[in-house]
Amino acid sequence: MQCFIKRNKKNSTFLLYLGFTNSPMDKGKFLMAARRFRRGPHTEYIISLDAEDLSQGSNAYMGKLRSDFWGTNFKIYDSKPPYDGAKASSSRSSRRFGSRRISPQVSAGNYEVGQVSYKYNLLKSRGPRRMYCSLECPSAQETWENSLKTKFRRPMGPTTLRNKAPRWHEHLQCWCLNFHGRVTVASVKNFQLVASADPSDTAGTVDEETVLLQFGKVDDDMFTMDYRQPLSAFQAFAISLSSFGTKLACE
Repeated sequence: MQCFIKRNKKNSTFLLYLGFTNSPMDKGKFLMAARRFRRGPHTEYIISLDAEDLSQGSNAYMGKLRSDFWGTNFKIYDSKPPYDGAKASSSRSSRRFGSRRISPQVSAGNYEVGQVSYKYNLLKSRGPRRMYCSLECPSAQETWENSLKTKFRRPMGPTTLRNKAPRWHEHLQCWCLNFHGRVTVASVKNFQLVASADPSDTAGTVDEETVLLQFGKVDDDMFTMDYRQPLSAFQAFAISLSSFGTKLACE
């Protein structure tokens, strides 16, 4: 799925659209929005289906991304349980989400469904960021409509992702990744994520070459975000949001 994100620095909002063409004039289809808030030593991104109602008490509230003080470790919270028996990090009263009402038997809250971390690069400012993600993802294939928000009935185990290592280009004197024309501006924010194999996986069952999520800059406040299964749009958006902002230990 090829999407793009529009950033508004004045009000710290980010709008996610599904793209229909590669044209810069493509207005796309609005999917969801996020707004950045400062909560003491932490930064939170509230994600909503309504660009005009970006609060945690909103009926359109989908979840949030929360950082640590350094801006290098993030947790992704879903507003609904990802599987039966999941425990919420904080309880909230039952409410409506869009046109669907949560069952009275299912409490609405913040359920941790993923983590994103940025590691020290070994070459300081000359090296790219190292990025790792651990997500709760479904194993069965799903339609695009269902991928907007994924709910599966039992825990499937975490899906681990890592950034695809860029290559040093001698002629250009910079680190390069092939975004196949989808990213046009060099930025430390640009990344590609691939599945990370478990060291015990000697059979090589994990595909470490296929890019599951790529994010990059195309203009001052315009970024592309392309993702594929098993990620949902919500998960891909939350991971991409983690790339914004200062990372004190990584820059």
